[in-house]
Amino acid sequence: MHTKPFSQACENNKAVILAHLQRLFKKTHSVLEIGSGTGQHAVFFTQALAHIRWQTSDREINHAGINAWIDEQPQANLIRPIELDVLTSDWPKPVDAIYTANTAHIMPWQAVQAMFDGVSRSLAHKGLFVLYGPFNYHGQFSSPSNARFDEHLRTNNAEQGIRHHEDICALAIQVGLTLIEDNAMPANNQLLVFTREASCG
Repeated sequence: MHTKPFSQACENNKAVILAHLQRLFKKTHSVLEIGSGTGQHAVFFTQALAHIRWQTSDREINHAGINAWIDEQPQANLIRPIELDVLTSDWPKPVDAIYTANTAHIMPWQAVQAMFDGVSRSLAHKGLFVLYGPFNYHGQFSSPSNARFDEHLRTNNAEQGIRHHEDICALAIQVGLTLIEDNAMPANNQLLVFTREASCG
């Protein structure tokens, strides 16, 4: 039996994120989560969003931990993880919405670009892409703690780091996504919501 992984950050932010998802996903039937990580968000969200088929995904190395959470709290609308590497994988499509948390600053920039490209190909017409995490605005950190966090990330891996909001929005425009919401969240994070206006090609 695999020991369940645990993220304190997931525990801290899950309720405030859910409050937004309940509003955003009222008419949503299928969600793909990119980088399900520990699996905590998926288990918590699907308990409250029973009308949604929630597909977890991650690199295979993280599947055992996600499955441990699902084994403990199985739900009919919570789907076991598929392997998804944004740089190489075929993406499931179409899906009504895509959700990801705390991934853009962990991925190399090339992977962030690939993620947006994959999102644009997988989202159904009028679908939503919900992106949670810390971002810089006008080239500035939003807090001293984010500056320290960025330094920590780049010390461990030069390809990681808090992304600039303007760069993220430029990526979205390139792949046909439109920013419709920018929600301030606790602990100097943001919840960005994009929509796909064009039909999937």
